[in-house]
Amino acid sequence: MPVKILVADDEPNILEVVELYLRREGFLVFTAADGQQALELDETCRPDLLLLDVMLPKLSGWEICRALPRHVPIIFLTAKGAENDKITGFSLGADDYITKPFSPKELVARVKAVLRRSGILFESGQKLSFPGLVITPETQTVECQGASIMLSPKEFDLLVFLARYQRQVFSRDQLLLNIWGYDFEGDARTVDATVKRLRHKLDNAAYTYIHTVWGKGYKFEVAP
Repeated sequence: MPVKILVADDEPNILEVVELYLRREGFLVFTAADGQQALELDETCRPDLLLLDVMLPKLSGWEICRALPRHVPIIFLTAKGAENDKITGFSLGADDYITKPFSPKELVARVKAVLRRSGILFESGQKLSFPGLVITPETQTVECQGASIMLSPKEFDLLVFLARYQRQVFSRDQLLLNIWGYDFEGDARTVDATVKRLRHKLDNAAYTYIHTVWGKGYKFEVAP
């Protein structure tokens, strides 16, 4: 399941270069030319990281940061290099601050560093470990109570996605978009059926992991 990055900048050449370099690294890239479009794409696409120009039309990068309804890693990409601007960005929760002009290769390296720190991009052999459950994204393997269990590709993608965002509630439509993609022709019952199979395979006397939030969707949380 590719890592999704939203790039928002009103300079077309910057959008083109950044998108090209990030796609080469296997990232799924969405682009926005103004702040309002960026906020709308964040809601529909649920990117794993935002690259935001500060001086965007309609809504500034700082305004987007304040308006986000969820936590997501943010890198500000801007011509503003003054110390006060950087302090403002970091005070709003930014994870990094890259000043234009920049090296595309350095930008990619810093994106990867933020994703690794956030637990979104995994190093070789890195695992997601919880009581009674170990997930290894690199090998797409899962151990429950020390025993290996077999998951279908979509079951595995759904489990990893929910586990990466512990305690965050996702609607069925959001899960369809993030796991099955834009062109999937099924409906919300696909999510329910996949969750049901996952729960059966993760049947564990000590813990439960995937919870229904009535009227809203599903979340991952370890509970006895």
